[in-house]
Amino acid sequence: MRRLARFLKPYALLIFLAIVLLFVQVISELNLPNLMSNIVNIGIQQGGIEEASPQAISADGLRFVKIFMSSDEQTLVSNSYTLVSGSDLDAQGRPYSETWPNAASQQIYVRQDLDRATLDQLNQSFGLATWTMLNVLQQLQSSSASGSLTGMAAPGNATAATAGSPATATADSTSLDISTSGVKNLDITQVYPYLPLLEALPPNIIAEARASAETMDSAMLSQSATMLVGAFYRELGRDMNALEMNYIWRIGLIMLLVAAIVGVATILVGYIAARVGAGVARNIRSAIFSKVISFSHAEFDRFSTASLITRSTNDVMMLQMVVIMGLRMIFYAPIMGVGAAIMAVGKSLSMSWIIVVAVVVMLGGVLLIVSLVMPKFRLMQKLIDRLNLVSREKLNGLMVIRAFNRDDVEQQRFDVANHNLTNTNIFVGRVMTMMMPFMMIVMNGMSILIVWFGGHQIAASQMQVGDMMAYIQYIMQVMFSFMFISMIFMFLPRAQVSAGRVNEVLDTEPVIVDPPDPLPLDPDKKGLVEFRDVSFRFEGAEADVLSGINFTARPGQTVAFIGPTGSGKSTILNLIPRFYDVQSGAVLVNGRDVREVSQNELRSHIGYVPQAAVLMGGTIASNITYGVEDHEVSYEELNEIADVAQALDFIAEKPEGYDFPIAQAGVNVSGGQKQRLSIARALAIHPDIYLFDDSFSALDFTTDAALRKALRAYTSQSTLLIVSQRIGTIMDADVINVIDNGRLVGSGQHEELLKTCSTYYEIASSQLTELADANNSASWTEGGAQ
Repeated sequence: MRRLARFLKPYALLIFLAIVLLFVQVISELNLPNLMSNIVNIGIQQGGIEEASPQAISADGLRFVKIFMSSDEQTLVSNSYTLVSGSDLDAQGRPYSETWPNAASQQIYVRQDLDRATLDQLNQSFGLATWTMLNVLQQLQSSSASGSLTGMAAPGNATAATAGSPATATADSTSLDISTSGVKNLDITQVYPYLPLLEALPPNIIAEARASAETMDSAMLSQSATMLVGAFYRELGRDMNALEMNYIWRIGLIMLLVAAIVGVATILVGYIAARVGAGVARNIRSAIFSKVISFSHAEFDRFSTASLITRSTNDVMMLQMVVIMGLRMIFYAPIMGVGAAIMAVGKSLSMSWIIVVAVVVMLGGVLLIVSLVMPKFRLMQKLIDRLNLVSREKLNGLMVIRAFNRDDVEQQRFDVANHNLTNTNIFVGRVMTMMMPFMMIVMNGMSILIVWFGGHQIAASQMQVGDMMAYIQYIMQVMFSFMFISMIFMFLPRAQVSAGRVNEVLDTEPVIVDPPDPLPLDPDKKGLVEFRDVSFRFEGAEADVLSGINFTARPGQTVAFIGPTGSGKSTILNLIPRFYDVQSGAVLVNGRDVREVSQNELRSHIGYVPQAAVLMGGTIASNITYGVEDHEVSYEELNEIADVAQALDFIAEKPEGYDFPIAQAGVNVSGGQKQRLSIARALAIHPDIYLFDDSFSALDFTTDAALRKALRAYTSQSTLLIVSQRIGTIMDADVINVIDNGRLVGSGQHEELLKTCSTYYEIASSQLTELADANNSASWTEGGAQ
């Protein structure tokens, strides 16, 4: 995979942008549960009151709350509030009486603009004061027989408490609920008559209550303080319903904005990932194609066509999916998982063990699944190769299969390959489908644990309801992050296999390469072909295919090669355009060793007609002019070339003429027509050397004779090298080379070889009757039989 990272370099800027957008997306998603928690905690439970210190408070309220503060806290409060009247204007230029209606009849204290650190200290002071007050009142309440505030007498109905002991006087019918739920609906004005008595409480009672308050969770201190703040606001006539709804609407709109940011970031990341993935796949396919184009026949012998197709399509598509998933998940999942875990711990440190349990369980499940499917992923690509190979053989050999009634056998071969791949896919699919149920069980189990233990913490005033809801959301985000990571682990092994297969092609260095400093062909030796003691063997072969081959072909000559099947005739022709390199000796073209010349220049002087005629998709004209680059071929030149190749008659019969469409692989023309068009393609480039590798085998004797006669006139200045199995095709050649078991066993003209070369004589004898019929020459038959 690392070796393929070079294909990502052109997209470095887009990848960086995607990572930035992923951070934006993750930060936004991590804030959504927190905002939801604020709606529940602040908007609903606290009535929209955000700070534990009031924005405005009456003089009696300030006097009351200072009773339960330390001297430093009292100083902080005094320095943080300013005394104003209802007619004074606030920061928005409105009279304070508009926000605080009861301020019209009294002066109030308004909180100054404070920095965050000072405001946090002030909130902490009000929180401690609130719980100190609650603890004091609960102490006094528990010392009396009544569940109401009977230990403190209202003015005019009580005897003063002795110093150092709780008040013991009884009150009238006035009663106060001093629980936390009671404070939420407290009418603070009912407490003010008792201010002198509260101020007279012994210091030890305040100190004990404060020590108990300091053990409380800061979040609970803040929440309880906001309940008291609400009582102060109601005293001043603030519309609490409007305050609550304004806060809920404001946070709700922020959540919508954050959700929109998440959506936009997700769309942009998806677009970038798709673009980068498609671009990387395109570049890899181009690199594979360029590499394959540079392969010699030796490399093609190593890789099957079906395998190269699979590597260029299926394997590249797998790498494309990994790039897309990588940009969307590989960076996203770890950031989200770590961020969600940190946010969850921030909500409740005591329940962090739940995260550890969830991570351990998920990690164990993912590792188990990966260990089961990874070997199957390695096998799957090989099975795809096998299926493609069988399918290709089936399609290419369909006529042969039907002719020999082997449909059932081929169907069975395909079924075996198909079932093997299917069974492997089913196994992988079954294992991977276990991931989602496993994830859901773990996620639901974690939710139950959070609700159970979170409920106990809420009951113990150590956690708020909104925080528990946010904690569940954060745990879900951790779980989904692991699910994404598990999906990555599912794809990475298979992608690693695909990457290895692609790298195997890209890392293959062609055996045949251009020299560092290529030499030009010698223009004074145009068309000259020389074999000097050439020996050659295929890679991995134990013996030479050719051994000690020596011959020379000159411009204007027709040099033919004949011999038994497998004797090495076609191999000789393949050495000339340097499809293979010799092991010893030298092949010279135009006076230069072919290994000293660039392949492009060498092949630009050679017109090659292969044994199996190959046509490209397009038209007749495009196939004939396939090798022409430097000029357009005129209609007259096309006619001349087609006439020499004996293709003019059947082209003229087509309604479209030269624009007749050639189907893929030329399946809509006959074998003889394909051969003639292949010959015309070689003629169109006007090369110095023509190589005909048994290129007349599909032609009848009459067409063969007419074609050779036309070729001799058209290519009189060029060198023709012809491989053929038919005596009639080569008998008029200037030089006939007889090849047997990779050796040159005879060289000369037809009549000479009949007398001096037994191998040639045996070949000619086997075709004697056909030659006689073709040439109507009984005298030649009698002479050849001697």
